[in-house]
Amino acid sequence: MGEQNSGGGKKPAKATEAIPVKKAAAKKAVKKSPVKKAAVKKAVVAPKKATAAVPGAQAAKTVAPPKGESHTALVRRARRINRELAEVYPYAHPELDFENPFQLIVATVLSAQTTDLRVNQTTPALFAKYPTPEDLAAANPEEVEEILRPTGFFRAKTRSVIGLSKGIVEQFGGEVPGRLEDLVKLPGVGRKTAFVVLGNAFGRPGITVDTHFQRLVRRWQWTAETDPDKIEAAVGALFPKSDWTDLSHHVIWHGRRICHARKPACGACPIAPLCPAYGEGETDPEKAKKLLKYEKGGFPGQRLNPPQSYLDAGGRPAPPLGAG
Repeated sequence: MGEQNSGGGKKPAKATEAIPVKKAAAKKAVKKSPVKKAAVKKAVVAPKKATAAVPGAQAAKTVAPPKGESHTALVRRARRINRELAEVYPYAHPELDFENPFQLIVATVLSAQTTDLRVNQTTPALFAKYPTPEDLAAANPEEVEEILRPTGFFRAKTRSVIGLSKGIVEQFGGEVPGRLEDLVKLPGVGRKTAFVVLGNAFGRPGITVDTHFQRLVRRWQWTAETDPDKIEAAVGALFPKSDWTDLSHHVIWHGRRICHARKPACGACPIAPLCPAYGEGETDPEKAKKLLKYEKGGFPGQRLNPPQSYLDAGGRPAPPLGAG
């Protein structure tokens, strides 16, 4: 183009001579255009950090999958994601209501195949009638089933919590044990449940590999494993042990509120510049904000009795069972 415009006084002649060249160039451009268009489609633009709380956030950074990412680079990226999620959710906490280890282990078992909210709406009646492992171990199964009906799979769950209570009474003198190797001996208690109890009732570090955690760590390419125990080991190796419990809360909260399974709110994601999967969900900031759940979307969280730090941050308690 520069050469064509740099001619001297014979403008008509140059314009006439240039026509075939322009046509040839145009044909070449047409042939190459599909490749260019494909390249444009693959380029993904991510919003700036912490845009989830910033109205009208603008796009700022191109995200590329971490091809050939070294282990050191992976560790740095994973830890940075956790640090930034900690800034977004400084009040992250276990979303099951509990007052002691027994209530937490029962609530965790009940949370299978349902929401923490539904469990929290159901357990007040359960613990009011059966406050100790001894009480629940001796309970009439039919009466327990009626209380647990709203949680789904209530017959199986009744067998589980009664069997669990009997195990606590018979094997550990009515006290929930505080060691992993003891907890997994109880009926219906696997490593996930055990780490929930250890981390949140006893203050001992553990990684909770629930469905949200599994989905997000694979999206972030922290690991390609699908087995929960292998995911736990792979992710645990990226962080100091002291971070494990809070890491679990940060990841699970993000999975529930922003990085949803079916349609992630990518355009409202605070860690989009660090995410290889950016673009799988809605990238328009305004449309993405409409997908936000719980307190970020103006709705209450999962707990009827949340920690004060959550309330101070603007969170609201969940409604009791039967509330409109």
